[in-house]
Amino acid sequence: MNQEFPVAMLQDEYLEKVKKMENELRAVTGEEIVLIAYQHKQEHN
Repeated sequence: MNQEFPVAMLQDEYLEKVKKMENELRAVTGEEIVLIAYQHKQEHN
């Protein structure tokens, strides 16, 4: 996995928003949509 973009650790309320958006996109597209949240970590030199 890319260490510059690790998976974001979301609070429950934000995770629910992501799940809701997945469901809305599935309903509109008819496709199995999965959203993934990453957190950008900048390297400090």
